[in-house]
Amino acid sequence: MNEQATNQQTFYQAVSGGGLLVVAQWEAKPEEANRVAEILRDFLPQAQSEPGVKLFLIGRAKDNGAQFLFYELFHDEAAFRAHQDSPHFKSHIAGQALALLAKRERTQYELI
Repeated sequence: MNEQATNQQTFYQAVSGGGLLVVAQWEAKPEEANRVAEILRDFLPQAQSEPGVKLFLIGRAKDNGAQFLFYELFHDEAAFRAHQDSPHFKSHIAGQALALLAKRERTQYELI
């Protein structure tokens, strides 16, 4: 199987069976943007390895380094709650990053 086919299969496996999609947008205080990026780099591998996570991506805007986009796909509501209760979420996100933000928006979706 070639790399593209492997990537498509992995994506299909992630989205099959539905799940809870959470899209979040953050804007860091301008002077804190690089610190927020550091915190998220430390946090991301731990979030991606949670048992209830199907897909977890974080991007930083190319034209405004203070803006971050989260694209998170969980098996279900229980997996999302477990994510928020995890030690790494409490430490990195609740304990460090949120105080450095100017804006935080989050929307939940069901896959169709």
